[in-house]
Amino acid sequence: MPAKKKPGKSLQGKELVKEVNRRIRLARSYWDAHRNQACRRERDRALALYETLTLEQREQVPQVLKVWLKYRSEKYFGQHRTSPGRRK
Repeated sequence: MPAKKKPGKSLQGKELVKEVNRRIRLARSYWDAHRNQACRRERDRALALYETLTLEQREQVPQVLKVWLKYRSEKYFGQHRTSPGRRK
């Protein structure tokens, strides 16, 4: 079985922007389906990739996706929120 590559390591240019957009849309679809753990995981991955983009590449990300990633999802998944875990 071939080893899986980490996403974003070999991506550059338009491919990287497309991957960021795909991950944000996937996180939003998980959010709409009330799958919070999966949404949090994809949001974290999308945010990590987004941080690697240059300013020109960030301008290629649609405004709606940037707003959801940076502001709306921060309200629900930000550092000020209690991390997920089991209830005691």
